[in-house]
Amino acid sequence: MGKKIRLDRFLAEMGRGSRAEIRQAAKKGRIQVNGRVEIRTDTKIDPDGDRVWMDGKPVQYLALEYFMLNKPQGVISATKDPRHRTVADLIDGERRRDLFPVGRLDIDTEGLLLMTNDGELAHCLLSPNKHVDKTYFARVSGRLPEDAADRMAAGMRLKDQTQVQPAGLEILKAGEEEAEVLLTIREGKFHQVKRMFEALDCRVVYLKRLSMGSLALDGRLQPGEYRRLTEEELAGLRADTGTGEKEG
Repeated sequence: MGKKIRLDRFLAEMGRGSRAEIRQAAKKGRIQVNGRVEIRTDTKIDPDGDRVWMDGKPVQYLALEYFMLNKPQGVISATKDPRHRTVADLIDGERRRDLFPVGRLDIDTEGLLLMTNDGELAHCLLSPNKHVDKTYFARVSGRLPEDAADRMAAGMRLKDQTQVQPAGLEILKAGEEEAEVLLTIREGKFHQVKRMFEALDCRVVYLKRLSMGSLALDGRLQPGEYRRLTEEELAGLRADTGTGEKEG
């Protein structure tokens, strides 16, 4: 038997409403525990052993959740903001309310964003010491120097003298006024990708994250769409970071 928690906490954590809303639902007989109507929301239950239903639907307790989101432009990488829509707003439906984005993509950047409540995994994915690659597709204006890839591979110094770790640059298409590239970095300093190209006297006009470690953006996800990670994808991230398997 696992650790018991209050019924209202169980339902609130699984996104079934505020505790006040859950109390009202219980009074109306909308909640069942192990086949019996439960009107007291301070009742302690075993999240792993007891069967909980609300409005005729089973509620499964998941201590940890993991979602892949294709972040669109115009949305900020935060859980709350008074002015802008956030990535947390995009993940609706039945899910935990303590999800957060792993790292930040700028408001005008698209692409892969992991949403979870697994703090240990998030920390390891973002730690430069773990060397987890993040790969971006970028469209940049300006002419790239011929030695751009070599300079990035050696570890660049930005215009403000910030030193960044070595990065991998693959030039997909180069022209006099614009280039398309893949850039792989292992850290995530503030506006790092944009600042790296600024150091080459170029400007990023479009940026999309394609992968983080072994996790690649699902090409079927349109901007703003999301899905749960598969067991294989989650196992891959744990292998990338050396974190052990967890329950939930």
